[in-house]
Amino acid sequence: MMFPFHYCTPTNIIFGKETESHAGALLKRTGCKKVLIHYGGGSVLRSGLLARIQASLDEQKISYVTLGGVVPNPRLSLVYEGIRLCEQEQVDFILAVGGGSVIDSAKAIGYGITNEGDVWDFYEHTRQAVACLPVGVVLTISASGSEMSNSSVITKDEGMVKRGYNNDLCRPVFAILNPELTMTLPPYQTACGCTDILMHTMERYFTNGGNMELTDAIAEGLMRTVMKNARILLDDPSNYEARAEIMWAGSLSHNGLTGCGNDGGDFASHGLEHELGGMFDVAHGAGLAAVWGSWARYVYKDCLHRFSRFAVQVMGIAAQQSEEETALKGIEAMEAFYRSIQMPVNLDELGIHPTDEQLKTMAHMCSVAAGGSKGSAKKLLEEDMLHIYRMAAGTE
Repeated sequence: MMFPFHYCTPTNIIFGKETESHAGALLKRTGCKKVLIHYGGGSVLRSGLLARIQASLDEQKISYVTLGGVVPNPRLSLVYEGIRLCEQEQVDFILAVGGGSVIDSAKAIGYGITNEGDVWDFYEHTRQAVACLPVGVVLTISASGSEMSNSSVITKDEGMVKRGYNNDLCRPVFAILNPELTMTLPPYQTACGCTDILMHTMERYFTNGGNMELTDAIAEGLMRTVMKNARILLDDPSNYEARAEIMWAGSLSHNGLTGCGNDGGDFASHGLEHELGGMFDVAHGAGLAAVWGSWARYVYKDCLHRFSRFAVQVMGIAAQQSEEETALKGIEAMEAFYRSIQMPVNLDELGIHPTDEQLKTMAHMCSVAAGGSKGSAKKLLEEDMLHIYRMAAGTE
């Protein structure tokens, strides 16, 4: 049975080669007076992208200030610095030039400049934002889907606590998507991005809520497309068509489309990874791949029909004598795919070896962040989360 849903996609997409040249004109249309150009470092400088963006703004006579330094698992301390800079310079628009970490940091700054109090309150879910400074995006990494989503994830420096916050107020005004800008990414980053895109769709697919046949077909087609093109990019990283397919899939995977008609999704794997990312600062996509198989084997019996359907429709597994056997073969095939693109499927392959005390701490923090329980395929309590961590660590 289909669930009622709200689908919000206000972001203007400009897709194709050399589209970053439109940044100035797009900003001009917003009527903004002063822009914060927010970015990471390295690649946007070396490639000349930042210089091209600045030239585009100069051409339109748009004033701007810059703030670089965003790192993977973006830090709250830089968000605070951005808020202070925006207040000082009277910034009224933020342009994120980068991937998910830069976009998420820009969104957090946008919340911080338009709401009183500590912006971290929103990520701790102790209060709700009432506004967000407009955000635009020039995307350089296909992964997070933050360029069209209502979500952002920030890591608090003290204790390395990683938390997410969702609110439609932060959805970008526009997103410039030029697949060429992703061609210089190392293979590992490309694979991490493809994993994140897949997981954003799988989180919405493995549910015990309602479902729509059309939404399922879109989700299944998206996952097959990402897997096909992820393999192509292993051997041909400059393949424009494959880059384009992946980039568009990344945007659609996290803008709500693949969750229309269900209960909103599971997102337990994301919760489990957030604690891994917070404690060990691992790449988000790799962390997701490292916990997914253990999560799947722990919950599949409670969501058997969805796992069986996934095996057949996405992984191309022939239906076995029982749904359970089909489901398990689908999980095995998904782990084989992750390994084929050099992603880890357990914590040892991820390169971390947590103690049992650290596993307990992560399970507790995950439970606290979730408000006690998380999941749709199966509701997970703290003890369930600990079992999954131990499975992923090979100690259970």
